[in-house]
Amino acid sequence: MLSYTGKRLLLAIPTLVGVSIVIFLTIKIIPGDPVSALLGPTGTPEAKAALEQRLGLDQSWPVQYWSWLTSAFAGDLGDSLARRQAVAPIVLDALANTLILTLSAAIVSLILGVAIGALTALRDGRPSARIGNAFALFSISVPQYSVGLLLIIWLAAGAGLFPVSGMYTPRGGGDFADLLWHLVLPTITAALVPAGIIARMFRSSVRDVMSMDFIEALTARGYSRRRVMRHAFHNTVPSLLTVVGLQIGYLLGGVIFVEAVFAWPGIGLLVYQSISQRDLPVIQAGVLVSALAFVLLNLLVDVVQGLLDPRVRTA
Repeated sequence: MLSYTGKRLLLAIPTLVGVSIVIFLTIKIIPGDPVSALLGPTGTPEAKAALEQRLGLDQSWPVQYWSWLTSAFAGDLGDSLARRQAVAPIVLDALANTLILTLSAAIVSLILGVAIGALTALRDGRPSARIGNAFALFSISVPQYSVGLLLIIWLAAGAGLFPVSGMYTPRGGGDFADLLWHLVLPTITAALVPAGIIARMFRSSVRDVMSMDFIEALTARGYSRRRVMRHAFHNTVPSLLTVVGLQIGYLLGGVIFVEAVFAWPGIGLLVYQSISQRDLPVIQAGVLVSALAFVLLNLLVDVVQGLLDPRVRTA
């Protein structure tokens, strides 16, 4: 198991280096001059040259990349051009808020997806299964921002059941109950697509397992249906774990629309605002931290899969 984990760790390193190169080059080819935007129309050529030298932008791209990468892995993500403060605490605070929303949406999507997937697999052809299939297809197809706006119009601005935006009530509140109240609508919006995908994948997995010989053998031996189903669901865990890990990764990168619609102060909203401000250090750090979280999450899924199924370690 240690050898398998070590191999996965070694594979993660080139992945992270490749991602960092893509992030750096993407930032470099974005149109516009951040130094001119920062100085404004009154900035002189001398002031521009001095600021470029201070930020290291007068160096070649390889030198800039190496300096940025080594500083980032040493914990120094630079200073925000727009906020005039260190980037690291800004990004880490936003990442914590994104993880709260991601974890909440992952739990809801897992419960919904497994329930609907099991229902549609075991009651195939019945009205309840058709409703489950229709919900799964609808949740995958509908745009998240449309769902978010409709929920705001109907349940927040219309019925007044939930807050329109934010993470806490500006005046008062601020406790755990207030956080849960603000989480409801963003969580529903973010969980829809992963719930539909998990439901369809879990349905296929359950049907595959139920058609295997050992299920027929257990039934022939007189095992109860509950016991047979327990064995069947146990064999779906590796595939379920894979799709859940991928969907959590999707949530980490895909909640930007949800955060923008609900003004949730996460890393997606931070990057979105920083793009409009041409705040390159925050954009680079935000995307890099998100990519790092995604790679670590997939590494964790691989290790857990190896623990649950020894065949994975030799594949």
